[in-house]
Amino acid sequence: MLVTLFWTFFKVGLLSFGGGYAILSIIEREVLQQQWMTLNDYTQAVSLAGMSPGPIATNIAIMVGYKTTGIVGAVAAVGGMILPSVLVVIAVASFLFKAGRERWVQVVLYGLKPIVTALILYAAIRMGINGQPLLGINIHTLATLAIFVFAVIGIVKYRMHPLIILSVSALMGIAFFV
Repeated sequence: MLVTLFWTFFKVGLLSFGGGYAILSIIEREVLQQQWMTLNDYTQAVSLAGMSPGPIATNIAIMVGYKTTGIVGAVAAVGGMILPSVLVVIAVASFLFKAGRERWVQVVLYGLKPIVTALILYAAIRMGINGQPLLGINIHTLATLAIFVFAVIGIVKYRMHPLIILSVSALMGIAFFV
C-alpha cells in the first residue's frame, strides 16, 4: 500500500503542470479509482486542504495517505508528491539558466497558460457541483454560487484581503451547510 501511495502521487507530481488546483481532477481520479476515498470524502478533503496552510496538492496527499495507512501513508504520499517537483525544479532551473532567453522557450511557456487555466476551471466546476449533473441546481449549488460571488466581488471590487475572504467564506459555508 505504501509503495502504491508513493508511486501514485509520484506520477501525479511528475506529470502534472500548473499547480495544485490544476491537478485536483487528476488526484480525484486516482483516489476514486484506488477507492481510497469516496467522492464526498474527497470533496471535503479538498475544502479542508484549500483552507490549510501550504500547497493544496501536498495537503491532499497528506490527507489521502493518512486516511489509507496513517502517518506512514501521509509521509509516503507527500514524498511521492514533492520528489518529482524537486527533481524537475533542479533540471528546469539549470536549463532555463542556459536557454531561458531563447524565443522558442518563451513561446512554449506562453502556450501552456490556456491549458493550465482550463484545468483550474475544470477542477472548480467539479468541486462546485460535487458530482451532481451540471444543470442539477439545488440549494447547495446556489449557496456555493453565493459564496463564490461574494469572494469574487470582495477580491475584485473591494480589494479585500484573501484571509478575510477565506474567513467569511468559511463562516458562510458553515451557515449554509451545517
